[in-house]
Amino acid sequence: MSWPARAVTWILALVAGAVFGVAGTITHPLVMGWVPVGLIVAALGCAGLILAVRLLIEDRGAVLACGVGMIAALMVFSGRGPGGSVVVPQAAEGEFPFGITWTLLLTAIVLVVVAWPRFRRPERAAG
Repeated sequence: MSWPARAVTWILALVAGAVFGVAGTITHPLVMGWVPVGLIVAALGCAGLILAVRLLIEDRGAVLACGVGMIAALMVFSGRGPGGSVVVPQAAEGEFPFGITWTLLLTAIVLVVVAWPRFRRPERAAG
């Protein structure tokens, strides 16, 4: 793959990762009954995207760019906004810490997928 094509792939992977990171960060605290639906859907969506990038693109840099986009979006939206609003609030005492769980889960997903070794099928002998 040529360098311009590789750079475009990295930029697109970074943007896609950032979009999924924002969506996951905003929706992760959704709970229906006792089931953390938002956390489950956000983790599955981000894992699905980064796995798709890993399986479809031979370049590990694109996978890393996708993961960096996800984690950067998480960090940007976890802080206090210009108006003082907080998207990922700190859990009250006695409540489940969804924000910390989402941060650790997303980081683990990115690290596992980026670090997973590449397996190649053995070449068949001609003849």
